[in-house]
Amino acid sequence: MKKSLGAKTLVCPTPLFVVGTYNDDGRPNVMAAAWCGICNSKPPSVAISLRKATLTYGNLLKRKAFTVSIPSENYVRQADFFGLASGRDLDKLAAAGLSAVPSDLTDAPYVAEFPLVLECRVVHTFELGLHTQFVGQILDVKADPAALDADGCLDIQKMQPVSYIPDSRAYFGIGRYLGRAFEIGKSLQP
Repeated sequence: MKKSLGAKTLVCPTPLFVVGTYNDDGRPNVMAAAWCGICNSKPPSVAISLRKATLTYGNLLKRKAFTVSIPSENYVRQADFFGLASGRDLDKLAAAGLSAVPSDLTDAPYVAEFPLVLECRVVHTFELGLHTQFVGQILDVKADPAALDADGCLDIQKMQPVSYIPDSRAYFGIGRYLGRAFEIGKSLQP
């Protein structure tokens, strides 16, 4: 029998996203976000849920654009810092020793050192309660060539993305190969 953990924000694993926007003064800003994920196939879309108190929330309302940069294990410390500090008080990218790159498709910056980037424009906004969900249409996905396999597909073992576990407030690396999707389960079909 399973043990009840109660109604809480717990899905495992949860991706660690770094959301990039521009402040009113045009300065790049980033924040760590975990309430997020792919939400539609056509058009390709991603959803991020933010509290109104964040600087990024206001930036999204004004600019209608954001990026999602996916950190590798090498940058988990910097990504965590992006969730601890406020862009109202300091330039988080400079403090972390990382670089902002202006997107060529949307009005938002991304983190140069992170292996995967989604460039998005806001197409829907939903008030959920404590959080507001922003749905961004993915205009492009950019990947570091070092994170790709020989066929040009993402290689999770090379990319080394970070997973967040909300219940224990811990980060983990992921990447052990288990099998091909839409193939590994075929042996169970009648």
